[in-house]
Amino acid sequence: MLVLLLLPAALQMLAMAWDELVFHRRRGLPRWERLGHPLDTSSAALCYAWAILSPPHSPRALTVYVALCAFSCLLITKDEFVHTRLCQATETWLHAVLFVLHPIVFLGFGVIWQSGGAAWTLELELVGTLLLLLHQVLYWSVLRPRTEPVRNARLSDARPSPQPPSAQTTRRGG
Repeated sequence: MLVLLLLPAALQMLAMAWDELVFHRRRGLPRWERLGHPLDTSSAALCYAWAILSPPHSPRALTVYVALCAFSCLLITKDEFVHTRLCQATETWLHAVLFVLHPIVFLGFGVIWQSGGAAWTLELELVGTLLLLLHQVLYWSVLRPRTEPVRNARLSDARPSPQPPSAQTTRRGG
């Protein structure tokens, strides 16, 4: 049972690693994402910290956990308006997968927390989330040179359109 509850977290970890290490590094991140991604990660860390610090059956503990998780699930969608202009179709698909996994991961850890068992999984998830947060802040704000991301990277997924007839030149003869 524990493996099934943790499987979505493992899938989310792999998808996040691919997004961060492949897509984000390929296109770069604008200032908005450099600030926004650590906020997203902080909101998830807050959910795990609440579960670790709150006894599972204390009054309102579950209500607060669900509210924090719902806030995090909404917060992570804030960049999609920017992503529609900057991301390739494969990156936006991966974001959709992450949006689906996010509440499922919270549900899995909520079940573990409410059952009172395997507290180490929540602690490990919190440590992993805080390490991701540290990476996001250090890499994108300190180590990575500030470059503007490639605009309209989505166009690289499409085939080049043919030139209009007025732009084409023809050669006759040989």
